[in-house]
Amino acid sequence: MEKIRLFVEHFIQLCGISGPAVPIVRHAALALVAILLATLSGFLCRHILVPLAAKLTSKTEAKWDDVIFNHNVLISLSRIIPAIVIWWLLPMVFYQYPTVREILARITAVYITVMSIKASIVFLDGFNELDSKHRSATQQYFHSFRGVLRIVIIFVGVIITVALIIGKSPMTLFAGLGATSAILMLVFKDTISGLVAGIRLTSNDMVHKGDWITVPKANANGYVEDISLTTVKIRNFDNTIITVTPQTLVEDSFQNWIGMQESDGRRVKRIVYFDFRSVKVADSALKKHLMDINYFQEKDLEGEQINMSLFRTYIEMYLTKRDDVNHNMTLMVRQLEATTTGLPIEFYFFLKDKVWIEYEHHLADIMERIYAIAPEFGLTIYQQYPEQ
Repeated sequence: MEKIRLFVEHFIQLCGISGPAVPIVRHAALALVAILLATLSGFLCRHILVPLAAKLTSKTEAKWDDVIFNHNVLISLSRIIPAIVIWWLLPMVFYQYPTVREILARITAVYITVMSIKASIVFLDGFNELDSKHRSATQQYFHSFRGVLRIVIIFVGVIITVALIIGKSPMTLFAGLGATSAILMLVFKDTISGLVAGIRLTSNDMVHKGDWITVPKANANGYVEDISLTTVKIRNFDNTIITVTPQTLVEDSFQNWIGMQESDGRRVKRIVYFDFRSVKVADSALKKHLMDINYFQEKDLEGEQINMSLFRTYIEMYLTKRDDVNHNMTLMVRQLEATTTGLPIEFYFFLKDKVWIEYEHHLADIMERIYAIAPEFGLTIYQQYPEQ
């Protein structure tokens, strides 16, 4: 710095400037030099160092360097360098005006602090690129920790900024916060509760990003898009987004379909009611009809047979022959307790395709087949007609 000041004074002497104009010209020239050096440092960082770092990180297979040295982080840091140069040159520029130097030094320090906070937040946000569609427990812990760290950085940055403005030590302000801890607990109540609830959700393996969940209380039914300290975002199947608090999932019940998503099949559990008056012993005409349409062989119909029993047996055989039904999982057609609205028959099996659209199509094909062939067994599906 001293060499720069001597160079400027020597330049002023060469220009032949003397008298009262010398201090004014000296400070203007020193200020101009400081601005030029700060501008040059910013230019070098943005147009040389940032592209160079991006080029180096793109050649590596690791992902961590893409986060630490990503474009947004480097640009944020490059905006701090010119301010550091100005802050470093201020004693040289305004060495004869300590008051002006002090004011400008505080302004520059506040700017450096604010930009450092912004760069830190951008750095933390860069880790979102490492998130996968289905966030693991470790990733969720780290995501929650980043949320807490973001709040701590902002809080500490505000304290340091206030301390710089009023000219006090930040440690003095931190010491004074002990008396207001109750107020701070009240202000950050939701954050603390969200952190505890998030840890419980993750520790108990209750929900992760990408899970399909149903929250009846919030009328939510869709995939978890994000879990933060204070909110859980759920995208419903109609593309509406519902936000609930982590406490809601911890304190109330919700359904997580991850078990079905990871299993070998998606369950079908349908009940069809049949008219009691259509349940009867199969006569020779019905047996002959079932053999004519190749539902059964003659040996299968020997002895006394009930048409409902034959129907249940045929549906089970039909389901075991379908390629879209998982035969290694539970498959049965069973009779439930009789009701005043007919005899309930439950069809219980698992489809291999768990994707919603394909699942519904396969299910519709099977149930339509069941509805269509019931009359072949002499059975009538119960239907309540509206009063005239």
